[in-house]
Amino acid sequence: MPHIEIPHDLPGISGLFAQRPDTAVVLSQLAETLLRSGSSPLSRGERELIAAYVSQLNRTAFCAASHGAFAAAQLDGGADLVAAVLADAGTAGIGPLMRALLKVAAEVQAQAAPVSDGAIAAARAAGATDDHIHDTVLIAAAFAMFNRYVSGLATDLPSDTSFYDVSADLVVRHGYEAAR
Repeated sequence: MPHIEIPHDLPGISGLFAQRPDTAVVLSQLAETLLRSGSSPLSRGERELIAAYVSQLNRTAFCAASHGAFAAAQLDGGADLVAAVLADAGTAGIGPLMRALLKVAAEVQAQAAPVSDGAIAAARAAGATDDHIHDTVLIAAAFAMFNRYVSGLATDLPSDTSFYDVSADLVVRHGYEAAR
């Protein structure tokens, strides 16, 4: 049961956005910039995968499932690939660059400290540029905040898991600001 009254019984961040439209505008714009627009060497699907992975590590089921669905809708390999990454990124069928970037994201998720020189060196050896590393760290850090927002207020999960697929269709076609 959520710690605050959430209108319309909406799950996860959706309910929080309905509760506080003023913050919803800013947070939706941040998600749009980090995950869809802006210049990034990472595809939209890869950025969503990082968000889903960090959310899984943070045990925020709503965000892991939402961003997992958003990633699956935009990546070759779809839901099976996302499930494999969320289960074990070390053995999932992803390339060395994404595997190295997920290790960077995991370090950001684990503690507010510099990412290890080893993780950065491994990412660079796999082909990461400064922009890859920057965007990975920023997405991971932002999802530490998003996850704590959703989990800290004990938001509900959707009663029907098709919610995630419907949301994915909306976000992929129209973006985060339209999905508010």
